[in-house]
Amino acid sequence: MNKKVNTILFILGATLFNILITVLFFVLLLIVYFKFLLPFLPESAQTWSFPLIFIASLAIAFIVYRYAIRYLMKKIDMEKYFDPLFVSKQRKN
Repeated sequence: MNKKVNTILFILGATLFNILITVLFFVLLLIVYFKFLLPFLPESAQTWSFPLIFIASLAIAFIVYRYAIRYLMKKIDMEKYFDPLFVSKQRKN
């Protein structure tokens, strides 16, 4: 495999990982909401809780994703295995 294929596979894998942890946290927060919080919340608070759970799951997944990528970058030499996505072309004047 060359660097371009490694880069594409890494991006696809990282995207899939991000989607999976977002869904996982969304389901976990929904379980916590229905098991523990729903009986204690008033009727008016139940209408805005679903969007709040969705936003919270996105935020938590983003934080977990950032730490996972940082950990992976410490373990793997990115320049050795991956091509840069954006290459700056310098002008010759």
